[in-house]
Amino acid sequence: MKAKIAKKFFSVLLAMVLVTAGLSACSGDGAATTGDNETGTEVDDTVSVNDAAGVETPATAASVDFEDGACAFVKMNLLKGTPDESLISVTDFNGSKALYVENVSGKSMFVGINVSALVGDKITDISTIKMDIGTSRVDGSFAAVSGTLYAYTGEKNEEVKGDSWSVYLETANPKTAVFDVSGAGFMAGADNYIILSKETDNNTASAASLYIDNITFLDASGNVIEADTSVDFGSPAGFESAGKDLSNLCALTDAVVFEGFAKSADAWAQDGLDMPQEILDALVPGSVVEIEYTSENGDMWIVMPDAAAWTRVGDGNNGTAYINNSHNIAQITYEQIAEFCGDDKSAWGARMQCEASGAWEVFSVKVGQKAPVYAVGNPVVFEGFAKSADAWAQDGLDMPQEVIDALVPGSIVELDFSSESGKLWIVMPDAAAWTRVGDGNNGSAVCVNGKCYVTYEQIAEFCGDDKSAWGARMQAESDTAWEVYGVRVGTALEMKMVNNNVAFEGFEKSADAWAQDGLDMPQEILDALVPGSVVTLNYSSESGKLWIVMPDAAAWTRVGDGNNGTAACSNGVCQVTYEQIAEFCGDDVSAWGARMQAESDTAWEVYSVTVGQAAE
Repeated sequence: MKAKIAKKFFSVLLAMVLVTAGLSACSGDGAATTGDNETGTEVDDTVSVNDAAGVETPATAASVDFEDGACAFVKMNLLKGTPDESLISVTDFNGSKALYVENVSGKSMFVGINVSALVGDKITDISTIKMDIGTSRVDGSFAAVSGTLYAYTGEKNEEVKGDSWSVYLETANPKTAVFDVSGAGFMAGADNYIILSKETDNNTASAASLYIDNITFLDASGNVIEADTSVDFGSPAGFESAGKDLSNLCALTDAVVFEGFAKSADAWAQDGLDMPQEILDALVPGSVVEIEYTSENGDMWIVMPDAAAWTRVGDGNNGTAYINNSHNIAQITYEQIAEFCGDDKSAWGARMQCEASGAWEVFSVKVGQKAPVYAVGNPVVFEGFAKSADAWAQDGLDMPQEVIDALVPGSIVELDFSSESGKLWIVMPDAAAWTRVGDGNNGSAVCVNGKCYVTYEQIAEFCGDDKSAWGARMQAESDTAWEVYGVRVGTALEMKMVNNNVAFEGFEKSADAWAQDGLDMPQEILDALVPGSVVTLNYSSESGKLWIVMPDAAAWTRVGDGNNGTAACSNGVCQVTYEQIAEFCGDDVSAWGARMQAESDTAWEVYSVTVGQAAE
């Protein structure tokens, strides 16, 4: 989509009374609407920067005007970038009803709108999307903000980064943004959606919230497409990255669910359960306790009240829990518990509890074996591997030469899949003995977020060291009905478990391909850059690649670009280790220079940067 920034100027100052107006919860019983655009202005002067001679877009009715109070078709995305768990409601604004998206923690906002649900098969007719966007801090003061419209289109909801928007002048607040989506590839029946981001004015005590009104879907002739606002957002593919946010975390294999562990309490209050035998049996070296939760301050840890001494584990004093960027999953390793409760597991006591520094709720607890979350470097596509079958049935293809050549020590097979059980593995039917690899008996494949990973070393362990004896064919299989959408083979890059993260404040940058931008490193970042540390960048780029540049090192140096090591990049997270930087910039950190920058081979954007300590 061509970049356009639509401008609409309103001579209306944002007053505090609008911010403090009464809010109403989103209802789900609204009817289809083409209500009038009530902007409180007499003239619509919306003009696209690409329109010749400033030709004005004529005023139209809106597809969604929020006058019915319905907004169940809106949902915050909490996995993209560094997201804010914003609150959604409908309130009075600028003379009419509007969607109010309240920023609660000073982070970026990603507002999802299910377009397929709103307009059905008419989604293929959409050429332009317009909406009025206003902004205000909670205290009513103005804040200049900007962001991007992302479209998720086609059968698999692939991301298309679209037009940017901005509200920079208080005298032009709210402003009408116009997004050209004529080339986005919306598909009927595919549950496509959009995300409107607000990615500036963050990390402040009072970050800006948004008002969104008069969402209008227009066809190529400028006709308004009606919307049914009674619909729910639903669960479109990929909205939550086909699974959970595992930034800073490990994956689990052979996980055992701690049945009944759904608890809540106030700040500094504990609650939990006695551990059943299957949980005690799962707590072995290399295992991890994983907690899915919410808490007011984003933290979570466990308490072992019946240990020799009542003990918190993972609270920052007795080790630190590994917590993802969404602050909804915490992991605590067996080794951390053993460090503070003793090596004798039988002396840990029967009970496990949870606690946080603010009011908290735990939805589930499980214990499994620690496994890496992988990224794939220099991938080779296994062309044509799109297969499906029922439970315990195999299907696949003979491996082409480029795939055989890519299967070398340190490589990994990645299968993009779905299955009813969430499990998948590979079968090598032409090996010396017909062999499953990764099924739990012959090693365990790592299956997370719709991806299955089987390492070269696992195949070699069960099919032999002689790759030429593996046979020509690779197949997939599961214990339930399954489908594989694609297969790649490349270098296995492990995403690190990281805790004790230090935020690199202000590192919110973007640039075009092969352009760098960044900041001088403050002292707390320099102090955090020690052996075993990891630089983590939350980002997006068209190619999926990102790395860092150290321009003030003894020699201007890229680190992690594939020539000087390879950064591990997966699911919007890029990691570069201290050891990689030291390898290419020297062992003397004081000679690395003051500045750190980001770069990619395509247009890129970094939402946040942290430096933390990797798990051993």
